[in-house]
Amino acid sequence: MEVFKQVRNLVNKGLLIALLAVFMITGITPQQVNAEESLTIMAEAAILVDAESGKILYEKNAEKPLGVASMTKMMTEYLLFEAIEEGKVAWDQEYQVTDYTYQISQDMRLSNVPFREDGSYTIKEMYEAMAIFSANAATIGIAETIAGTESEFVELMNEKAKEMGLEKTTFVNSTGLSNSSLMGMHPEGTKETDENIMPARAVAKLTKILLDDYPEVLETTKIPLKMFREGTSDETRMENWNSMLPGLIYEYEGVDGLKTGSTDFAGYSFAGTAKRDDTRFIAVVMGALDSEGAGSYKARFDATRVLFDYGFDEFTKEELIPAGYQFKEQGTLEVEKGVEEKVAIAVKEPVTMMIRTAEKELYQPELVLDDAVVENGKLEAEVEKDLVVGAIQFTKTEGTEYGYLSGNETNIEVATTESVKRANWVSLSFRSAGEFLSSLWDDAGTFVKELF
Repeated sequence: MEVFKQVRNLVNKGLLIALLAVFMITGITPQQVNAEESLTIMAEAAILVDAESGKILYEKNAEKPLGVASMTKMMTEYLLFEAIEEGKVAWDQEYQVTDYTYQISQDMRLSNVPFREDGSYTIKEMYEAMAIFSANAATIGIAETIAGTESEFVELMNEKAKEMGLEKTTFVNSTGLSNSSLMGMHPEGTKETDENIMPARAVAKLTKILLDDYPEVLETTKIPLKMFREGTSDETRMENWNSMLPGLIYEYEGVDGLKTGSTDFAGYSFAGTAKRDDTRFIAVVMGALDSEGAGSYKARFDATRVLFDYGFDEFTKEELIPAGYQFKEQGTLEVEKGVEEKVAIAVKEPVTMMIRTAEKELYQPELVLDDAVVENGKLEAEVEKDLVVGAIQFTKTEGTEYGYLSGNETNIEVATTESVKRANWVSLSFRSAGEFLSSLWDDAGTFVKELF
């Protein structure tokens, strides 16, 4: 028996040595082998984004337009915050229930808080019902308050989507419900068969813009449970549909938002965000599937968990280049008509980026000069200190790089480190004369060489 154990140990050691040899020869580390290549996201589309920079860390079918369901309500939330900021709507403003919102609120097949037919509700309590419980009639009531009708509100939604650069996005109602669920009262100009459509990338971009412009939304979306009209006969328990919040069934450390969605058309989706220390990620999952290939409530949170684990386990903010960094091949620019013939240029601020820890050396900086400032590689005096002459772009030498939600959001500026005054006319005259004599001497030398 002891002999068999020794043989087994030798075999195991041999396998380990062989694996280490493969890693050394190929330059691959075990961490690299087990990272993105083995990441399995059970969903029709998904994306993971660094919330601060908008850098995309992973994506799957992120450009494909899909049913967005109640994640639509993030746009309604954005337009509400904007209207309040502009003084067009107030939190304590009362909304009078319309026949449309009353009938929708009575449909218990939908997520709702029940409205009274002759009731009135504040914008604040309707917003909380929308953000926590995805209440559909409350969402429509907010849309009617802002724009008069849901139809006019949908126009605002689509205009804002274009302004935000949300490509391949179409809104047909304020809630994300299928128009067929709106009892024939769907917004004018839309069809009963119409659906709200967005790609995962656009959902992530909307999420980032909402968090950037109105971070206070998280104060509401992080509430796991709240009673609507507490202490009255209309009291309704609103448990947040985001079951990844602390204390709920699929809780995940750091999750504080943002919006779930599910319809027969869209399947189960989730735009989630989580923060630990100074790092916040945005994860979007659309059409989540369980291990048997069927959509389920739990599947969207399972897929989101995989994305968040990947982000927090594999990525860190790394300083790629320090402030004052200069390119060896071009640390200066020529200056015409200056008291100095050259001026030093350098990176103004240190550059940090969310990257996989093991891949820091794969990012190579490249200087891109601004042709509007630097003509033919030269500046003309007078040159001011901190004049921005270009920017730095990073190229990843190996592996996949997904880019950013909105171009290159790092905006790494390269600027002059000192000023160069313009030379006076006497100096310029002597310099011109010197250059003229030098050219004559060169021409004379060439003529002599040609004689002999």
